[in-house]
Amino acid sequence: MSHIVTVQDAVTAFEPWVEPSDAELDAIDAEMPVIRAEMELLDAQIAVIDRTPCELDERRIRRARRRVLAAHRAHINGASGQTGGAA
Repeated sequence: MSHIVTVQDAVTAFEPWVEPSDAELDAIDAEMPVIRAEMELLDAQIAVIDRTPCELDERRIRRARRRVLAAHRAHINGASGQTGGAA
C-alpha cells in the first residue's frame, strides 16, 4: 500500500525567510495609486453588474476610468525619470 503525501516544497513555494527586497517594496509603494484607482473602477463596475446603470453610475464609472488612466500616466512618467531599480 502506497501512502499519498503532499510535497510541502512544491505546494508552498514561499519560505518564511524569503522576504520582499526593499526595491520590491518600493515598487509596490510606487504602484499603489494605480492599484487603488483600479479597485475604485472595479467597485463602480461591480455596483452595476446586476442592474442597468443610471446616469450617476455612468458618471462614477467614467470618473473611475479617468482616475485609472491618470494614475497609470503618473506612474509611467514617474518611473521614466528613475534610473535603475524595479519599475
